[in-house]
Amino acid sequence: MTDVVVVESPAKAKTINKYLGDDFTVLASFGHVRDLPPRDGSVRPDENFAMDWEADERGVRQVAAIAKALKGARRLYLATDPDREGEAISWHVRAMLESKGALKGVEVERVTFNEITKTAVRHAMANPRDLDHPLIEAYLARRALDYLVGFTLSPVLWRKLPGSRSAGRVQSVALRLICEREAEIEVFRAREYWTVLAHLTTPAGAPFTARLTHLDGKKLDQFALANEAAAQAAKAAVQQAALSVASVERKRVKRNPPPPFTTSTLQMDASRKLGLGAQQTMRVAQQLYEGVEVGGETVGLITYMRTDGVQMAREAIDSIRAHVAAEFGADYRPAAAREYSTKARNAQEAHEAVRPTDVARTPASVARYLSAEQAKLYELIWKRAVASQMASAELDQVSVDIAGAGGVILRATGSIIAFDGFLRLYREGTDEDTKGEDDESRMLPPMAERDGLATGQIDAEQHFTQPPPRYSEASLVKKMEEIGIGRPSTYASILSVLRDRNYVRLESRRFVPEDRGRLVTAFLVSFFERYVDPQFTAGLETQLDEISDGRIDWHAVMHAFWEDFSRAVGQTTELKISDVIDALDRDLGNHFFPEREDGGDPRACTACGTGRLGLKLGRHGSFIGCSNYPACQFTRPLKVAEAGGEGGDTLSEGQRSLGTHPETGEEITVRRGPYGLYVQQGEPDPADKKAKPRRTSLPRGLEGDRITLEQALGLLSLPRLVGLHPETGEPIEAGLGRFGPFVKMGAIFASLDRDDDVLVVGLNRAVDVLARKLASIRALGEHPKDHAPVVIKKGRFGPYVQHGSMVANLPRGVDMNDLTMDEAVALLAEKGKPLKPKGAKGKAAKAPAKKAAPATGEAAPRKAPAKAPAARKPAAKKAAAKPAAKKAG
Repeated sequence: MTDVVVVESPAKAKTINKYLGDDFTVLASFGHVRDLPPRDGSVRPDENFAMDWEADERGVRQVAAIAKALKGARRLYLATDPDREGEAISWHVRAMLESKGALKGVEVERVTFNEITKTAVRHAMANPRDLDHPLIEAYLARRALDYLVGFTLSPVLWRKLPGSRSAGRVQSVALRLICEREAEIEVFRAREYWTVLAHLTTPAGAPFTARLTHLDGKKLDQFALANEAAAQAAKAAVQQAALSVASVERKRVKRNPPPPFTTSTLQMDASRKLGLGAQQTMRVAQQLYEGVEVGGETVGLITYMRTDGVQMAREAIDSIRAHVAAEFGADYRPAAAREYSTKARNAQEAHEAVRPTDVARTPASVARYLSAEQAKLYELIWKRAVASQMASAELDQVSVDIAGAGGVILRATGSIIAFDGFLRLYREGTDEDTKGEDDESRMLPPMAERDGLATGQIDAEQHFTQPPPRYSEASLVKKMEEIGIGRPSTYASILSVLRDRNYVRLESRRFVPEDRGRLVTAFLVSFFERYVDPQFTAGLETQLDEISDGRIDWHAVMHAFWEDFSRAVGQTTELKISDVIDALDRDLGNHFFPEREDGGDPRACTACGTGRLGLKLGRHGSFIGCSNYPACQFTRPLKVAEAGGEGGDTLSEGQRSLGTHPETGEEITVRRGPYGLYVQQGEPDPADKKAKPRRTSLPRGLEGDRITLEQALGLLSLPRLVGLHPETGEPIEAGLGRFGPFVKMGAIFASLDRDDDVLVVGLNRAVDVLARKLASIRALGEHPKDHAPVVIKKGRFGPYVQHGSMVANLPRGVDMNDLTMDEAVALLAEKGKPLKPKGAKGKAAKAPAKKAAPATGEAAPRKAPAKAPAARKPAAKKAAAKPAAKKAG
């Protein structure tokens, strides 16, 4: 029998199986096979933080497949990803196999590889190791911490702050950073200042510009010229002064290349240069890591993409240096290899930087095998890694001081690239940054001391200081890394959770906190300040890293945390709603009641004229109400109406007109219904009550007060043809369903990610999404009677066989890969049932406590309990357990 190798994804399994050959069976775990069940008592502090683990249907199915493959095998190689989560997945897989008795007589080995290449995989298989128990203990501590914070703090939020969603150990700190930046922007007051710029000409007639730096012999600081009068006086002094060159200073400086990418710097640069979100970047990087078919061979193009290390393997450095010399010349290769070390706080540096697995695979040579996103990201990674081993750029910087009568001094600066070095291949920053760099790198004309200069136009320019910018995905990741919170594998998910909870929104690629997010932050800062303090969270991350290094015991860390945390939660039991309102009103009063231009009281009630507006908490969330209630029942939502509509809710009255349909002339409106926002074409026909106007829901991320007519028309025209499948020739369509955007080929539907735009998603992306979906579907062929296709699919309740509208569940214990066509036909004839028509109502639809299952087919989480976690009850009472809580980020 063959040995068995377990990896995380089917794409990786396919690649590795080709490298290892027929002596090995490579199976995928599809990520985690079990987790803490989302209910009270899954982590029990009173029992030394014992944990209950529960496998979902998919996990049970995958472990069963692994157990079946192990029959007669000699070894099991656990080859999950080379990080903490990968180590934990291997630990879970082994534990579940042991509980099934599937490991008797089987040797269990752990192997890791930083890149999926034939050499790396075979070297790892030849050098196995044991599971890293300190790393597993760090995982246990982190998982327990996140669970206890989420499932203990979230119920407090639900009780004391109606309308809030959840709290999380790192998520809430990231939200606090966004909210505090917004508060800084709100209190910012622009300050005026002026600069004076002179257009001068050398004796040879060459023009250049210089800025006034001294007046009356005194150096001018930023606000020295505070108004137009001062600026005009300075301008007159420059015009009257006879200017000449006082000094010329020349110096050559070197600019060193940046190190190769870590997870965070990759996400930052992909955001700045390619416009990719953190989650989108990691998804594409995962594809490049797991393997892409290049010239008939499946190869991993980059090393593991979750890392905070900047070092590279010696073999990689040597090959890159050789490539630099061959491609650019010996002058571009430094005399010695460059060695890098990370400056990020709490960095582990357990893995190499993100780099190409083979520098010879240039972006141009592999572009035709990649999607547009893959090609752009690979080029970015390849260039950064190669540039990191190139020579420094050399720039000649020139500073010229120009003096005149009356203590007038101006300065002109410029720099030119004497040797481009790594800049020939790679430049950091955005297009705007690069433009500014080019402007600054202008060449100054030749000048010598005491040269007289002709004075041309003198400009006095007005400026205003700018508020600190809102965080982008890139800058927030950078800030989190600087502080030391989060880890490479968590950045993308943290940002995603904040958006999913509707705590923040992205506006012009910048995070803007929603009022709900600001309320949650104000509440946590007021009553749980320590646990949303960035320094405390960073210190806890340090302790988790020490656990993974085997320096401290994870139980000790948990006991110390839980003792203080549970006491802080207990102190909120007597917290009155009035205390919460007062704290929130105090912290957010300036936000909800900004100063009025007419100087009036921003809190004056516009309805009764005598009441004072303030924050109120109701059953369904927060709102603004009058102090004279119930005599005055004026209320308004929290949304702050701003100039131009930003932040306002123009749909508060129910609908907004977008324009008319270019063909039918019908009005296109966006409306608010009981289930959210939707767009509608035309109005109902009073004469035909059965005829309804065309409608479609707004996909997540598209806001009602910002949707355009063009976007609305695109949504109403769905589904749209994306293109023809390059292999089968079948048409692929993109559409919007009740579970969100999807792509469809024949009877096969596949959900799109939140980063995908259903209106513009391309053929390459659609084929990739369908390929993943098809991995969970097995086509048996044509039915012998009507020649319609017969397929086996993975469903919510296990695999089932489908023929047209008839379906039949596979018997318990029967693997979907073992069923034959004859068995499927017999099963359909014996147990086949017609599919329920869409919109059919049943008991499940009427149950108010249950949500519809997500598009992935996984069971929907149950409603969260209203009470904080209690001590574990005796086993006899478990039947009366409360509904499970939704997993807190």
